[in-house]
Amino acid sequence: MKLLFDQNISFRIIKLIQQAFPQSEQIRKLNLENKSDKEIWAFAGQNGFTVVTFDADFYEFSNLYGHPPKIIWLRTRNNTTLSVSQILLAKKELIEEFIKQEEFSCLEIQ
Repeated sequence: MKLLFDQNISFRIIKLIQQAFPQSEQIRKLNLENKSDKEIWAFAGQNGFTVVTFDADFYEFSNLYGHPPKIIWLRTRNNTTLSVSQILLAKKELIEEFIKQEEFSCLEIQ
């Protein structure tokens, strides 16, 4: 399961969720941090990633263009990297099901 964390989520999250979400990356580690949201969107779609973000822009892209890529929109308040990782780990089964389903392009987690 390949999650791509946007720039507002620390690259340190990868280490915390690696066992549950292998092959996940953060845009900084892929040298994408200076790219536009549209370029990140295209990269994620072409490379089989699900984008994890706090940013409503990706949600709007999913409404306009559908998927791929799929979007996990974290609607939580500013949390630490540890608490974001705990939320994702607690929702692992939900995330897996969401990624498998064809009809949905965005999963909101509050």
